[in-house]
Amino acid sequence: MPGLRLLQLISPTLPTGAFTYSQGLEWAVECGWIRNEQDTRQWLQSVLRDSLQYLELPVLVRLYEAAEIHDTTQFTHWSHWLYASRETSELRDEEKQRARALFTVLGNLPDNDHWPELENWRQAVLTCQLSGYALAACRWHIALTDLLQGYAWSWLENAVAAAVKLVPLGQTEGQRLLYELSREIGGIIEQATTLDDNLIGAGMPALAIASSLHETQYSRLFRS
Repeated sequence: MPGLRLLQLISPTLPTGAFTYSQGLEWAVECGWIRNEQDTRQWLQSVLRDSLQYLELPVLVRLYEAAEIHDTTQFTHWSHWLYASRETSELRDEEKQRARALFTVLGNLPDNDHWPELENWRQAVLTCQLSGYALAACRWHIALTDLLQGYAWSWLENAVAAAVKLVPLGQTEGQRLLYELSREIGGIIEQATTLDDNLIGAGMPALAIASSLHETQYSRLFRS
């Protein structure tokens, strides 16, 4: 059952609105930074290696470990830490909106009456979406490595889907990107799980600039 719950948690049908965000990719295409499959590969590879490896995944590890031992202080700390790491208004809004949507989904599942942390840690879960992922994974006995793989795959799948619409790319090119970039996930997870607290954090100037300028982009398909 943990395997099925993981598939549910990372499914594109999970109503958190993941498909409505491009995280700056839309502006990067608009301004000519990304024009083809190779440009897309370099952009997504950079985010995987810099942001997921040094920010989202190691924070997800700490949220999961805090949830396992019911450590409210650490769970809240890392939830706010991740939110504070979002460099633009759009990225912070995305974090809050997807966190709120995931909280609503989890709160309406059949067994939530026996899930006190969901309400007790409400503010932390509403701060960043990774808090909800970590709490649900612990609740459903999903192994940490499986959760990290699932989250990384989910992010990559959503990013490639956005690129297919925006660049645009063909479906075959999209599948090629998924195949090639997913081969990096194992090594990224291995690195992410060994980082000390003082090594966590990622600065991505290009993504931050793209996200900032996307806020005033004249015509947009995506919310970020």
